[in-house]
Amino acid sequence: MKTNKKTGGLAGITAGETELCTVGKEGAGLTYCGYDIYDLVDNASFEEVAYLLLRGSPPSSDELMRYKEKLKRMRDLPGELKKVLEMIPENTHPMDVLRTGVSFLGNCEPEDKNFSDQKEVADRLLSCLPSILLYWHRYHKNGIKIDLATDEDSISGHFLHLLHGRSPSELHRKTLDTTLILYAEHEFNASTFTGRVITATLSDIHSAITGAIGALRGSLHGGANEAAMELIEQFDSPESAIDGVKLMLKNKDKIMGFGHRVYTTSDPRNSVNKKMSKILSEEKNDKKLFAVSEAIEDLMWKEKGLFANADFFAASVYHFMGIPTYLFTPIFVCSRITGWSAHVIEQRKNNKLIRPAAEYVGPSLMKWPSKN
Repeated sequence: MKTNKKTGGLAGITAGETELCTVGKEGAGLTYCGYDIYDLVDNASFEEVAYLLLRGSPPSSDELMRYKEKLKRMRDLPGELKKVLEMIPENTHPMDVLRTGVSFLGNCEPEDKNFSDQKEVADRLLSCLPSILLYWHRYHKNGIKIDLATDEDSISGHFLHLLHGRSPSELHRKTLDTTLILYAEHEFNASTFTGRVITATLSDIHSAITGAIGALRGSLHGGANEAAMELIEQFDSPESAIDGVKLMLKNKDKIMGFGHRVYTTSDPRNSVNKKMSKILSEEKNDKKLFAVSEAIEDLMWKEKGLFANADFFAASVYHFMGIPTYLFTPIFVCSRITGWSAHVIEQRKNNKLIRPAAEYVGPSLMKWPSKN
């Protein structure tokens, strides 16, 4: 680990090596295992990307067919976990539901002590996270215990089917599939690094993923798409959005969904989400949300030099597909489980305990006061 310069929050510090992803690298941008994100969005499915991240190379046609069939067989949940999900209060944040669900699943289906089944566990989590989330959601919102078996071949189709109780349109299935690809991996972000730190202690994969979910739960990491949706919905026109955001900037209010810790001029994922948001707005004949979003994006660039990140237009994309706002960040989990799991596997290949030093800035050495 390079620690040759003093910095806050480890910004600019290289904390390890990875073969999984480049983020903001000149001439490379965002890549997964050497493949450009735009190439993947145009030509791959989320299942193919998951296979790539977890196994290091794209699947053949036969391998993809067998992989998708395997994931379909792993969607159901243990009865004990369903009972736990029914017991979790309705007003619980869905990220806490996923955190509890993964932790409890680790009790029902513990990883082998030698980690020999780590890819099987990763596939199981990839397959069943939508089931955990939407079983709880539909039980508390609709009062039903949904059947977790669907005929959908894709994770995106399965998610939307469980959510709405019917097969999604091809446009909605492909759109959600694309957002899952965009969120699948992003190098040493806070949640991924959390997962690697836990993994480095030789802990199990369920513990690492539970910790990663906990890190993503924080508003400075996940949740920007939810905050962006709440912002956009405040305004009924581009004009009112411009006036409102200008006032927020004057008051030094935080505008979520803009800027990025790594990217300096643009987030490569934003253009894809923006394009999808426009297409869905036209499908819904919506004259407001996309126009308001675009007005805010333009204003933030002119006023602050801040670009929209992946979360900003993802908000309206999910909204147009009928996904409740409080489920936005959990979708992030259903995607990033691929990257997290791949980092767990990579960390174990050449493991070293991650234990950085700290610069002490407390008081000088003192003598404990006498009790006389």
